[in-house]
Amino acid sequence: MFYRPEDGHGLPHNPFNALVSPRPIGWISTRAKNGRDNLAPYSFFNAVAYVPPQVMFASTGVKDDVDGTKDSVANIRETGVFCVNIAEYAAREAVNLTSATLPHDTDEFAHAGIDKLDCETIECARIDGAPAALECRMTQIVEIEGDANFVVFGEVIGVHMRDDCMVNGRFDVTQFQPLSRLGYRDYSVVREVFEIIRPDD
Repeated sequence: MFYRPEDGHGLPHNPFNALVSPRPIGWISTRAKNGRDNLAPYSFFNAVAYVPPQVMFASTGVKDDVDGTKDSVANIRETGVFCVNIAEYAAREAVNLTSATLPHDTDEFAHAGIDKLDCETIECARIDGAPAALECRMTQIVEIEGDANFVVFGEVIGVHMRDDCMVNGRFDVTQFQPLSRLGYRDYSVVREVFEIIRPDD
């Protein structure tokens, strides 16, 4: 089949998310200027550069109690920093709990029963026990086409890696099994890894 998004797809559910999958989940923690912590998962997330290391996530939609966006973007606008916590399969229920639309003054760490620690290089909380956490300084927020669509870019200035995920000097994702987003209400988990040698190596 072929469809133009502006004309609609005519299907019971939008297929777009299922076409671009699997997608890693950036479990983004932020702290407002008043000290209130926030935690929310974003599946429009990825690493975008090596030197310096940089990541991005996109926020779509708006909350009634936030000016034109969601809590994460609003907090980053205020403070200029955020932390990406890597989501693992074992935390899937907590990830889901933090996706709820909650009042602006809610601490999602407390809501989901997640322990937190302070970051080392930025004024922000991170998830205690996450496989990895990337402390980020926001470099730009780009508004893209559509209502309340924002892409947040950040430079990674601090990296935490859980000791049990390190095997022979490598960060081994099979030790914690990353959670990823598919389309619809579907998710997946990475349990199998294989190696391909690039032609130039």
